[in-house]
Amino acid sequence: MPVSNSPEIRAFFDEPTNTVSYLVWDPTTRDGVVIDPVLNFDHRSGKATVESSDAILAEAKKRSVTIGMVLETHVHADHLSGAPYIKLKTGAKVGIGEHIRDVQRIFRPVFNATDVSGDGSEFDHLFKDGEHFKIGRIDCEVIHTPGHTPACVSYKIGDAVFVGDTMFMPDFGTARADFPGGDARMLYRSIHRILSLPPKTRLFMCHDYKAPGREKYAWETTVGEERARNVHVHEGITEDEFVKMRTARDATLAAPLLLLPSIQVNMRAGKLPPAEANGVRYLKVPVELAS
Repeated sequence: MPVSNSPEIRAFFDEPTNTVSYLVWDPTTRDGVVIDPVLNFDHRSGKATVESSDAILAEAKKRSVTIGMVLETHVHADHLSGAPYIKLKTGAKVGIGEHIRDVQRIFRPVFNATDVSGDGSEFDHLFKDGEHFKIGRIDCEVIHTPGHTPACVSYKIGDAVFVGDTMFMPDFGTARADFPGGDARMLYRSIHRILSLPPKTRLFMCHDYKAPGREKYAWETTVGEERARNVHVHEGITEDEFVKMRTARDATLAAPLLLLPSIQVNMRAGKLPPAEANGVRYLKVPVELAS
């Protein structure tokens, strides 16, 4: 039986956080993974629910897909991860890029998160750049794509690449690079690693915000389309030009609404901080008094 190089893909869009999660599987063996699942979180009340992750699990059951891993593209700053819930329901392992260690070391002191290891051991697997693994019979490759954060990775699964926040749809551009550990120059180089792939390679985004003039959300494009039309990195844009543009643009951006809770949870592999003496778990908000 010939081995397919094209995975089946089902996208799930969470409009409150503009996040796209994916169920990806080998159509022959029905082995699959979940990429960037969302935990629904109401920051006004502190209540978390699991309807987004349940939708993925229901689809997996409908398609007879066995979920073996949850793949995080990075420590997200705009939504809480649903990885622990998926793991609880399926036994799936949770993986992320090995540079999660750098992110933990940056943010552990910010939140005085003394329980955070700093070595990434909260996750089941830390992927190295260039590492290969299998989903069923489909070969997968990990591509370290830092710039948005130090730990960003993209997952090349057969003929499809899940790019995380490295870039967006061609009409929207690229991710910000002003978070601690971010680097616009590094982001440019990471994007060009992706754009060096064959033009027909399918690319799947982690977010979409509907660029001005576009009526519908979208999250799938190709390397060829990004090369030709990406408003920030189309052919002809130099590294220095990109860094100048990205730095100026980032200076105008507000912090994501769920930045502080997201980082605290996601650097712990989606787990909440430890309960305090009263049995309640708390998310911290560091306060800086203006002078």
